[in-house]
Amino acid sequence: MNNAPAERALALDRIEATRAAIAPWIAETPVLEWSGVAKDALLGAGTRAILKLELLQRTGSFKPRGALANILALDAAQRAAGVTAVSAGNHAIAVAYAGRSLGVDAKVVMHRAANPFRIAQCRELGAGVALADDIRAAFAEMARIRDEEGRAVIHPFEGPDTISGTATLGLEFARQAPDLDAVIVPVGGGGLIAGVATGFRLAGSTAAVYGVEPDGACGMRDSLERGAALDSVAVSTIADSLGAPLHLPYSFGIVRQLVEEIVTVADDALQDAMLTTFSRLKLAVEPAGAAALAALAGPLRERLRGKAVGLIVCGANIDPAGFAGHLAAAQARLDAAA
Repeated sequence: MNNAPAERALALDRIEATRAAIAPWIAETPVLEWSGVAKDALLGAGTRAILKLELLQRTGSFKPRGALANILALDAAQRAAGVTAVSAGNHAIAVAYAGRSLGVDAKVVMHRAANPFRIAQCRELGAGVALADDIRAAFAEMARIRDEEGRAVIHPFEGPDTISGTATLGLEFARQAPDLDAVIVPVGGGGLIAGVATGFRLAGSTAAVYGVEPDGACGMRDSLERGAALDSVAVSTIADSLGAPLHLPYSFGIVRQLVEEIVTVADDALQDAMLTTFSRLKLAVEPAGAAALAALAGPLRERLRGKAVGLIVCGANIDPAGFAGHLAAAQARLDAAA
């Protein structure tokens, strides 16, 4: 990690202004410290796990922070023309929610294989939904809607407005848990970790920021190794919220300067962490929401042993059948190992 300020890092007054602007439509999500014998067995007796429960955010994920910040930055003419976005689900739901909250028409593009629960959520919030055969086709359809209908694109992870939104989460968490030694953040496109890292630094925190990606979608790790944002990433993971098909310069530049390291975890580890989160903490999360715990229980366990570690529990948008299937797979492995 380069300890110099990020080239294009955002100023504290901008993040505070964003925080105030989006406050009417955002919840200040709580922080929970996990303790007990199960935590000690999984993470080590001296390790503290402090969870930022962003799954309790409006729409079930952190995404409304960036969506609202983007729409609020539009002028009156742009708002009148409406907005569009592409997403596997959480960002689409957030744009639908932000549009409804601010009186702006939203049309989102989603993968045809997206979780039906997420598609239904978008429609329930009043957004138009277009379905594409794959994620690349979805980006092309969003571009067509932008060009033909004049809608503003609300990007899921790139740009100052998106990062201003996610930085409000980092700032909030840093102030709620000022003694953290480290924080672990799930990584998809990079907008969440770029914002969280920015918020922590602007709050004066010295906590080391780690990212976690699925083994089957490790584009940010590979981008860092290459030294430039990858414009194409192969994606194969149960954590569809973390399956960004590419990375982009603004968020990548912040990650490169403010993030300690990106680690990866297998899909089985994500399912195991989902089971632990449900059985021990009584929280029902999607695979992405369990990624930070999977990292702390896996590749970061010994490195962060004895530390106070913050975990971003980023989302919970999953249908009951899908959730039950992931837990059953994890339980079967647990039973087989017993």
